[in-house]
This record gives sequence, structure tokens and C-alpha cells, in this order.
Amino acid sequence: MTSTANPRTRVVILGAAGRDFHDFNTVFRGDPRHEVVAFTATQIPDIEGRLYPVELAGDLYPQGIPIVAESGLADLLEQGRVDVVVFAYSDVRHERVMHLASQCIAAGADFRLHGARRTMVRSTKPVVAVTAVRTGVGKSQTTRYLARLLREQGLRVVAVRHPMPYGDLAAQACQRFASYADLDRHECTIEEREEYEPHIEAGGVVYAGVDYERILRSAEQEADVVLWDGGNNDLPFYVPDLHLVLADPLRPGDEAAYHPGEANVRMADVVVIAKCDSARAEDIEAVEASVRSLNPHAAVLRADSPVTVDDATAVHGRRVLVVEDGPTLTHGSMTYGAGVVGARAAGATDIVDPSPYAVGSLADTYAKYPNSRGILPAMGYGTAQVRDLEATIRAAVEAGACDAVVSGTPIDLTRVLTVPVPLVRARYELREQVPGGLAAALEEMLVRAGHERTGTVPARPLSE
Repeated sequence: MTSTANPRTRVVILGAAGRDFHDFNTVFRGDPRHEVVAFTATQIPDIEGRLYPVELAGDLYPQGIPIVAESGLADLLEQGRVDVVVFAYSDVRHERVMHLASQCIAAGADFRLHGARRTMVRSTKPVVAVTAVRTGVGKSQTTRYLARLLREQGLRVVAVRHPMPYGDLAAQACQRFASYADLDRHECTIEEREEYEPHIEAGGVVYAGVDYERILRSAEQEADVVLWDGGNNDLPFYVPDLHLVLADPLRPGDEAAYHPGEANVRMADVVVIAKCDSARAEDIEAVEASVRSLNPHAAVLRADSPVTVDDATAVHGRRVLVVEDGPTLTHGSMTYGAGVVGARAAGATDIVDPSPYAVGSLADTYAKYPNSRGILPAMGYGTAQVRDLEATIRAAVEAGACDAVVSGTPIDLTRVLTVPVPLVRARYELREQVPGGLAAALEEMLVRAGHERTGTVPARPLSE
């Protein structure tokens, strides 16, 4: 399909404002043999219609690269303007990936999935990567747990979070967050705050952005250990010295049914089956058997995710509206999260369905993700969505439907919105069923990484 007048192979990258940009940066940027003619966008609202800016795209793209909705892929293929389509986003059923592949192949384009080795950047510091089989398994609580174990040994831990570049891409190339003021200065969305704020609350530093080699080199300047805090169920962007993967017994079978979650399981050094305190024994056993079949060499640990609420008296005997982490309910396809678990445990008399009171973009969310009805997803990808979220809660309160709000998001929502009833946070942490397994994995990793990089053992191994 490539003509002599234009010898460059024409590429479209299918993405969701994360892996797609990283694949471009690591594989195509600066390569004169390929021309990326467009990114497509899905999963995340309001990403399409922008440009991947020339500041990030490089000299071969003086006009930048257009970002279009994935629904526009058919037009690009029909125009005969595409030689290769690269699939570069996560938390997608295998069947969906192959439907897209069939569409591209039928139109005459190659369909490509980049291997992990090709897109992972190598660090000068030990890297612990936390990924998962699906969105909403419990990565955030696990990264917090691991960071605490490492800091208790006097090690400087810097978290690098999977990208969420919803604003000015050039300005977001490399971002550092160490205070709540940094969140405000960078005008972070609720989704960004959900991932950055817990690290800041624990006294840590977190980096994120678009250019992940630049981010890594900055993070290495202040880190003894880099902690890759993965998003969705994407592959790590960095070569891990220890790759820890979360599996979900509340969604048994998904560990072998989603891309690239199954690849993560097959790559894992350690698989943690989370939420065991909320799951059926037979589902836990089924997930463990599946994991061991996919990766017989990985260590498999079990962990609980106990949920507590800040003020049980404000919930007990009340009708409550529950706000949950948005991506967990949307492309994570869950029907509830920690907020519901906490509200029920605290004695709420009723979990109020907020969908009749949905305003603006929240109504659109329920239409697109009907599984989320009954719970309010914290959709906050921009200022307008935050206003819709607040207006939906207010409408439910003014209708007399609820007495309190329980928030299962990892942040203090009162920092970004105001509601006229008590807002109570539900918090959740990782608890190993057999303590010590993760500490031992970290110790072994640090010793091995120390030998590989310097020929010496770290001065303070975790076993001390």
C-alpha cells in the first residue's frame, strides 16, 4: 500500500491517552521509515479532537499528530491511508481486540500488538512494577503497602504513575507531585487526584505525564527504588526487577480473558489474589488455579482488602448515596466498590440509586455503562464533569432521597466539591493473609538488583 511517492509506512495507533503515546515515543518518534497519521481515542471522554503536539511528536511531525475518535477508524481504513494499525490500550476483552484486528485486516492493513520488551524503558535504579488483570482490582492499595515497606527500611521510594494526560499534553510531559498545592497547580482531574493524592498523603513523591523516559530520568535523581504504579491493566512502561500482578476473585476468569491482563499474569514474578475477604472460596480457588496454569513459576499470595469508614455513626441507619472510583465502574465493569462495602458494614439502611437524578455527562455515563446504575461513578475528567457530579448529588439530596454520602474514591472529595449532607470516606488497605510474603519478595529483588547493577548487596536488606 505504501507508494514510491511516500515510502514511509503509514501507521494509526489505537489508544486512550496513555499506552498509545508511550508506544509512539518509544517505537516511532524519530523513525523516518514510519509516519503516524493519527491516534484514535476511546474509554476516556473528550480526548479526541486534539493534537499530539509537535513539542512531543518531534521534528518529523511539524504539525503534530491528530487524535480522532476510534469510530473514525473505518474512514481512515476506507481511504486507504493506513498500512499498519497498532493496538495500544488496555482493559479490553480478547474478543474485542480481535474484532478490531479483523476490521483492519479486512481493509488491507496489518494489525500489530507491541511486545513488552520493545516498549519498556530500562532504569538505573531497581523497579517494582504493580499491574493487574483488570481495572479496580486493588493496585493503589498495593503500591501504598509496598511503598511503606520500602520506606520503613530507609529507602527513598518514588512512584511513577501510569499516564492520565487529560489537559495540555505539552505542559504535562513530565509532572512531579509532592503536595496538595501541586495537584491544584496542575489542575488535576478527580481521576488524577485519586492516583496521586494517596502517595502525597503518605509523604511520598509521584511522577506522571506523557514522556516516560524523561519522567524516569527525573525520578531516578531522587529515588533508591522506582515504584511503577500501573493503570488499568496495562503492561509496565519500565523493565521491572519485581513484577507484581493483582488478580480479582470477584471477577473470576477475567485473568485469562482480557488484554493485556493475561500477558501480565504470564509475565508476573508474584501474583496477589486480592479482596479474598469479600470473595467466595470457590472463586478464589478458581482464580488461583487459572493463574498457576498460566504462570507456574510465579509466587501466588492471597490478600484481603478490609474497608473502614471514617464516621460510622453518620452512616448507620441512614439512606446513603455511594460514590465509587469512576474507571472501576466504567471500563472496569464492576457494579460496586469499596464505598458500598463500607456503607453496608457501617449499617446503612439503603443504598440510594442516583441514576434518576443524573445531570449532564453523568446521564451519558449511565447510558454507556448501565452496570454502574445504582452507584455514582466519580466521573471527573474535567471541570464540567465535576460540576455534573456535584449537581447529581445535590439533586438526590434535594429530592429527599438520601441522608448522607459515602465516598469510596481514594481522595477527599470535599477538596473539589461541596454537598449539603455529611460526606464520609470509605478507606481500604491491603492485608496479607500470611504476613511477610511481599517483604520477602522485595528483599530478594533488592539483593538481586544490587548484584546486577553494582556487584554489591544493598546496605540494608529488608530482612534486617
